[in-house]
Amino acid sequence: MTAHITAQQATQGATHAAIPPPLRTTSRSTGEADVWTELRAEAEAALIEEPLYAGIVQATVLDQRSLAQALAYRLAHRLGDGDLSRLAMRDLCLSAFEADPHAGAHAVRDLIAIRERDPTCRRYLDPFLFYKGFAALEAYRVAHWLWHQGRATLALHVQSRISEVFGCDIHPAARIGSGVFIDHATGVVIGETTVIADEVSILQSVTLGGNGKESGDRHPKIARGVLLSVGAKVLGNIRVGEGAKVAAAAVVLHEVPPHTTVAGVPARVVSRVVPDEAPALSMDQSFGFGDGI
Repeated sequence: MTAHITAQQATQGATHAAIPPPLRTTSRSTGEADVWTELRAEAEAALIEEPLYAGIVQATVLDQRSLAQALAYRLAHRLGDGDLSRLAMRDLCLSAFEADPHAGAHAVRDLIAIRERDPTCRRYLDPFLFYKGFAALEAYRVAHWLWHQGRATLALHVQSRISEVFGCDIHPAARIGSGVFIDHATGVVIGETTVIADEVSILQSVTLGGNGKESGDRHPKIARGVLLSVGAKVLGNIRVGEGAKVAAAAVVLHEVPPHTTVAGVPARVVSRVVPDEAPALSMDQSFGFGDGI
């Protein structure tokens, strides 16, 4: 349990080092306006906490008028390069966010997912500024919008920049829901015809890929509440059922029944998951042993 720090204790220790906010602080903010208000309050506090970084916090959050504008600015700052300037990238991202009526809700649910599932996340500001998984996912949403506008060249440019900067390769045609948590992002590959439902958690080095040279619909379909653990490989046009858990380093080549855990190479069912448990939310990567089901 996180210890509570009194104001007196904080004052006594201030001469030596600043005391960071407690881990896993709980927020009741779930609406876009509420999260934006809380994000701005966290940014105000960060100005005092780290003056050296104050200019970036000010420009990224406090000088912006909405969550969409702040997110577009941050993505442009990280993804803009010689081929497409930061200003052009910002305008592109903002166009995508403003054209999609659900963009704000997606970003908010993605932020909340990180806050609830990542034990190191202290506040919304941390993933907003620094987490590669969040940035990669929101930039993918820009590429996805471009893809469906018939602007494949720009969509693929954004995909390429996501891969170069964040080490995470998501095809712009893939379909990804909201409340998705991509932890660390490094080495994650998501293929063209992949479909990922809401409230899924994906850890580093996960591959959702094809199985051979077939064309057409050839990538996995991941149902709601699924946990894809470290290094899991799900290959081919197969379904991972709702509330399932794919163990670390598993290679999945066949359908995964709902509410089961699969492990091994090739993966097989090793245990059941309690139906009302959502592995993606609990982030529990353990799995049972036995003869399966």
